[in-house]
Amino acid sequence: MAASKTPLYEASTQFKNWRYSPQSLAKVRSSLNAAAVAVIRNTFEADEPGSSSAVSFLTPDEEILLVRLYVSKITQLCGFFRFPEEVEATAVSYLKRFYLKNTVMDWHPKNVMLTALFLATKTTNNPISLEAYTNNIPKTNPSDVLDLEFLIAQSLGFEFAVWHAHRALWGIWLDLQNAPDAPPNRAASQSEVYDAALRHVRASRLSDAELIYTPSQIALASLSMASPELTAEWAASKFPSESPSLSMLQSTLGSITTLIESAARPVDVEAVRGVDLRLKLCKNPEKVPGSKAYLAKKAEEDRKAEEKRNRKAAIDAQAMMEEGDPFGDELAGRLVDYDDDDDDDD
Repeated sequence: MAASKTPLYEASTQFKNWRYSPQSLAKVRSSLNAAAVAVIRNTFEADEPGSSSAVSFLTPDEEILLVRLYVSKITQLCGFFRFPEEVEATAVSYLKRFYLKNTVMDWHPKNVMLTALFLATKTTNNPISLEAYTNNIPKTNPSDVLDLEFLIAQSLGFEFAVWHAHRALWGIWLDLQNAPDAPPNRAASQSEVYDAALRHVRASRLSDAELIYTPSQIALASLSMASPELTAEWAASKFPSESPSLSMLQSTLGSITTLIESAARPVDVEAVRGVDLRLKLCKNPEKVPGSKAYLAKKAEEDRKAEEKRNRKAAIDAQAMMEEGDPFGDELAGRLVDYDDDDDDDD
């Protein structure tokens, strides 16, 4: 019997490296937050003993709240630049994934968001020049984008391909159009259903849905919110009526719907503003240019870099000494003979 072929999505880095249960996702964020607080507290204490006791550090939920605000900023910027849906969805994924490896207390999401979006234009083959990009964003210099580009790429594990729910929704919509009992011109007559489902997909980007569920599950949940009847029709064409898989799917769709409905609520701007103000007081000093901790860390990095250069220079010099004459003994002998011939001619 031939081995079953692995579905394309399950062979992707997204399936292997960027999927979590709700519990494991919370644990990742909690661990990152605790580690950042410990490091920053120690930095404050080293500079001024006792100073960290007055600092109100951010919680994991407050970090998520701040990141969510900048996810919505990606949508605004994409509207301004008229970037395709693929760019927006990819940039959102990059921003979320970055903060599964880093915290906002080290890297403010405003700067990360701008760089993630610029990186997404390149990885989705929708490039824009750096000057055209930064010149249209107030108070933004090219260095603000370029300085973080490698860090973000590294945090993503250089895994730039993203599978998106809006593409999965289009696939489901094509299935419904081609169904044997589909009414004529379904695409036109029921286009409002597709548009509503796409709005739910876009709302899902403000949630953790893509980190927990597959793109097709999110797409189907979005369709079910727009039209339970069409969703039932599609599911009936894929699963037997008494299939356990159908029951599990319905439960999954309910969980995703809850996430999307929660994400669709407006962001509490005042709450976010309060978090951002506190971030200014608890941000890692080593990441703040000009601070004592920043200068001390930079001096230490420069010292280590100088030591590394000196070691390399010493190794190179030793290697040259051990190799002897770079021209070789035979060539050196010929040079001596040539000099002797010149003397004879004189």
